[in-house]
Amino acid sequence: MATKMNRRTFISGAAGTIIALKPSVVFGTRSNSKIELGLIGCGGRGNWIASLFNDTGKYRFVACADYFEDRAKGTGSKLQIDTRHCYSGLSGYRKLLNKKLDAVVIESPPYFHPEQALAAVVAGKHVFLAKPIAIDVPGCKDIATAGKKATSQNLVFLVDFQTRANEFYREAVRRVHKGDLGRLVMGEAHYPWSGGGRGGPPAGNEERLRNWYYVLEISGDFIVEQSIHALDVATWIVDQDPMRAVGSGGRTLRPQGSIWDHFVVTYWFPDDIVLSFTSIQSIPGVRDEITCRFFGSEGVVNTDYFSGVIIRGRKSYKGGRFEQLYTTGAQANIEAFYKNIIQRQYTNDTVAASVRSNLTAILGREAAYKGGEVTWKRLLRSDARLKLDLKGLKS
Repeated sequence: MATKMNRRTFISGAAGTIIALKPSVVFGTRSNSKIELGLIGCGGRGNWIASLFNDTGKYRFVACADYFEDRAKGTGSKLQIDTRHCYSGLSGYRKLLNKKLDAVVIESPPYFHPEQALAAVVAGKHVFLAKPIAIDVPGCKDIATAGKKATSQNLVFLVDFQTRANEFYREAVRRVHKGDLGRLVMGEAHYPWSGGGRGGPPAGNEERLRNWYYVLEISGDFIVEQSIHALDVATWIVDQDPMRAVGSGGRTLRPQGSIWDHFVVTYWFPDDIVLSFTSIQSIPGVRDEITCRFFGSEGVVNTDYFSGVIIRGRKSYKGGRFEQLYTTGAQANIEAFYKNIIQRQYTNDTVAASVRSNLTAILGREAAYKGGEVTWKRLLRSDARLKLDLKGLKS
């Protein structure tokens, strides 16, 4: 990834990704062998992350799948996968899971994440899952179930948030939780982006699948698909569920039928902690940011996905600066995935944290759509799923 902008170039092209491992690795009988993977979803990010897995020398791709046959075959050729194991159609991932694989890495459009992740665990595969984990409350609950089931079956389930793999983020949050900021008072989370485009979903279901980012039922809107990066850091720092949210926003730049282009949400957490969140896309000249800052009685913590982390106050922490976290964070998670499998570490503690931040993003979306307040308790009672029209798509 040559620049920070590259991390977003996969949005329009990504059709989904899963990567899969062999049961023998679970029991350590092949700890010196390469872990065999199956890649489901051969879009932009799927191909990119496959190269990161290959670069470690610890993995080998033996199968791939994508709804679109040309993508599956193209990626299979690049990864030197037998053409018999390049699957397509909506059920292609199930054919992949029927193979003797060790694990699955899921990078498909978010709508499919819960179904595919749970199916992978049931099939006895380790799971490497991209954010967001789901687009609605039932989907988040399904992922929570899959994570617990994975632990009970001695399987690894890792959610790929790059910030949570970064040493400076980890140390800063550890210090906040230790009390170095004193009592938390308020926070700010922002995600302005010059990219994202101003498009809308095409009419046909197959083309909607190609341009899934602009389809609410597939992406969950950009507050869930993209802005979750900032909200995940915020909920990580606070380490509590929000109690309620009031939101606003709209579709000023994008056409009718597309996702929104800006959100403004205020969250209230226990202990009177307030979080102000804003996110906007497709504004020429804007400085791209994924920032989160919290003020405490004894200091302030500043985090920026594109530059670094620092704490200033009575107990300062110089933190550190970094670049290309999109790549280095994914690399760290890929290494952690391998280590957890080989060392039989099945606590899978990224799952619950990711469910919380995903639900927080959904809470903000629903409050903004309502143009008013939605409580956490009311949100969790919801059993409404965002339903995708699959009519006419190849099974």
